[in-house]
Amino acid sequence: MELYLVRHGQPDWTPGQVARNDPDLTVLGHEQAKRAAHRIAHLGGFDEVWVSSMARARQTSDPIASELGTRPEFYGWLREIQNPPEWEGSPAEEIEKALGDAHFRTMEEMWDGLPGGESFRVFHRRVVDGLEETLAAHGIRPMHEQHRHLWDVEDPGMRVLIVAHAGTNAVVLGRLLGLEPVPWEWDRFRQPHTGVSRLTMDRISTGWGFSLRQLGDVSHLDEEMVTE
Repeated sequence: MELYLVRHGQPDWTPGQVARNDPDLTVLGHEQAKRAAHRIAHLGGFDEVWVSSMARARQTSDPIASELGTRPEFYGWLREIQNPPEWEGSPAEEIEKALGDAHFRTMEEMWDGLPGGESFRVFHRRVVDGLEETLAAHGIRPMHEQHRHLWDVEDPGMRVLIVAHAGTNAVVLGRLLGLEPVPWEWDRFRQPHTGVSRLTMDRISTGWGFSLRQLGDVSHLDEEMVTE
C-alpha cells in the first residue's frame, strides 16, 4: 500500500475577529489547495480518496478530486480534535489567550485536552479505531498485538490519498509507524498547510511494515505561501 496524507489549506479561524470551530478556507487556503491538487494529479492515479468531514478538509479536497476524477469518501473519524463548543462565536482574543495558556499545562492536562473539548485520549482512540476499521475493510490488518509494526496485506499495490488535519494525520502516521502516542503529535509530525506526506510498505519477515518517505512537503507552494 502507498498512502499519501495531505493537510488542509489555511483556515479562516476568526472571520470578523469571531472564533469558528469548523472554519472555511481563506483565499490563500483555496489557492494552496489548487496548487496541491495540480501536484497530486501528477502523482498518478489513486484507488480511493479519504477526506475528513470538516469544512476546511472538504474544501481542500474539492480541487484534488476534480483533478483526479475521483469521488472522495468522507469519514467522521478523520475529523480534527474537537475544540470546546463554547469557543464558537467567542472573541478571537479570548481564544488566542486560551491557546497560549495551553502550552504551560501539565502532562496530565495535555492528555485530557482543552477544558470542555475532546480529550487527546478520546481523539487518539477515535482516529486509530476508524483507521484500523477502514484498513481492515480493504484487507489490511495488524498481524498481531505483539507485532504492532507489521501488517497482513491482501493488496500491497493499493494507493490511497487522505485529506485531513495536522493532528489526525499525525496520529495516523504514529499508528502506522508503530509509535507510542504522545499528546503533542502535532509537533512530532509538523505539517504546513497542504503539506504532503507519503508512506510506502515494505515486505518485512512474514508481514508488511510502513516506511515514512516524505513529511509535510510543500514544494508546490511559493515560499511566501507557506503557512502553519
